[in-house]
Amino acid sequence: MVKIVESTIPAPRTETESDPGARAGRTAARPSRSQRAAAGKAARAHTPLEAHAQFAPSASRDPVGLLLGQAESRVPELVPVRHGRMLVSPFTYYRGAALPMAADLATTPTSGLRVQLCGDAHLSNFGAFGSPERKLVFDLNDFDETLPGSFEWDVKRLAASLVVAGRDNGFTRKQNRKSVLAAVSRYRTAMRTFAEQPLMTVWYTHLDIDETLQQFKSQLKPSGVKSTEAALAKARTRDSTQALSKLTAIVGGERRIISDPPLIVPVEEVFSDRKSHEIYDWLNSMSGKYRRTLQSDRRHLLEQFTLVQAARKVVGVGSVGTRAWILLMVAGDGIEPLFLQAKEAERSVLADFAGRSKYTNQGQRVVSGQHLMQASSDIFLGWQRTPGQDGVDRDYYIRQLRDWKFSMPIEQFPPSGMAIYAGLCGWTLARAHARSGDRVELAAYLGSSDKFDNAIADFAETYADQNERDHGELSDAVRSGRAEARAGL
Repeated sequence: MVKIVESTIPAPRTETESDPGARAGRTAARPSRSQRAAAGKAARAHTPLEAHAQFAPSASRDPVGLLLGQAESRVPELVPVRHGRMLVSPFTYYRGAALPMAADLATTPTSGLRVQLCGDAHLSNFGAFGSPERKLVFDLNDFDETLPGSFEWDVKRLAASLVVAGRDNGFTRKQNRKSVLAAVSRYRTAMRTFAEQPLMTVWYTHLDIDETLQQFKSQLKPSGVKSTEAALAKARTRDSTQALSKLTAIVGGERRIISDPPLIVPVEEVFSDRKSHEIYDWLNSMSGKYRRTLQSDRRHLLEQFTLVQAARKVVGVGSVGTRAWILLMVAGDGIEPLFLQAKEAERSVLADFAGRSKYTNQGQRVVSGQHLMQASSDIFLGWQRTPGQDGVDRDYYIRQLRDWKFSMPIEQFPPSGMAIYAGLCGWTLARAHARSGDRVELAAYLGSSDKFDNAIADFAETYADQNERDHGELSDAVRSGRAEARAGL
């Protein structure tokens, strides 16, 4: 699994926390450390820790209606694919139901302690990927819904996902609760640790995978260790070169993306009524705007590559139906590939409940949130707004398609493995929140007891029940014709 790597920066006396009066030219001093801690403890008066167990679904809930509302802005022929993927199991439904849960979370007791939220922090949205230093790191890896909001919304989304996934795996109620408690207690204790560290130490801290499998070997069966090592080795092969061999073929002497509709459709087939040069003028214009959002050195690197072809690609579960493009680019003599992914960024599902983003470009919202929460981000992460071939302006964020990206095989975890993984997710989420929120205030609110842990565990069990009912409602909607689903894709 992974090892926590912390910076060795000494703990200096920081003006932010220790001497607010020393900052010349400031019109207002920041609260002192003691004031921040007092504010965290005071927040318990209006939202006690035990209150986070509460969830009472309203009689007017309509999760299917919310999903159908999302479908209105998506590619029509892909919406049934989304529903088909969500119907596979309660867990795949949960992965696609970020909006219904956001609406539910808005009805629960709220601490008001704000951080940059992932917005969709279920356990499959954590994973491994390559850092710019070519280390395999573990972190959050999906920020489509990122937005500032109350910290416990991310914690509840993670906790409930552990119960939903655990039930899919056939775990007992006791085993699922153990996983949730592992995640939430690790979140709480990590936040208390971060509260005592200098801000720069928190900023540089990350989870390094390679060195740390040793830490958990004693808790895993030999077969589990072997399979984990093999999976991590395979992750290092998931790059543009591997994507080239899997996604393309030589046709008429040229490298072309293989058509596999509706999952992968070359851009010439998507816009068959347009001339090829018009399509690629549009794509080059799109990539030109995007390059300007990168650091100058990364922009220079990208300029060495030339666009060869693009295709629409179906990705994920909840994202199915949004416009996602893969861009095949080559450098120099044409044998050095780079695959980028341009993914449509819509309004966050949290926007109606936590407040709208300060960014007018939704792609910039995603990129800014990712930079704030991740310890290390893709060097080609950027954004743009571009008019589509239908004349509608859409926002996108762009990153590498594959850069050692690897998702843990949740469905293969035994109960002990799930608990270990849950703890890693809890620690990672705490570190992400500590970067953007007030870690001293958060730590003081959470406290040293397990009251918060048990309240979230109670909520997770209740919400997993609701998720199963919602999964059934979508199934009923498909049978009645209210919704359409296409299975097997």
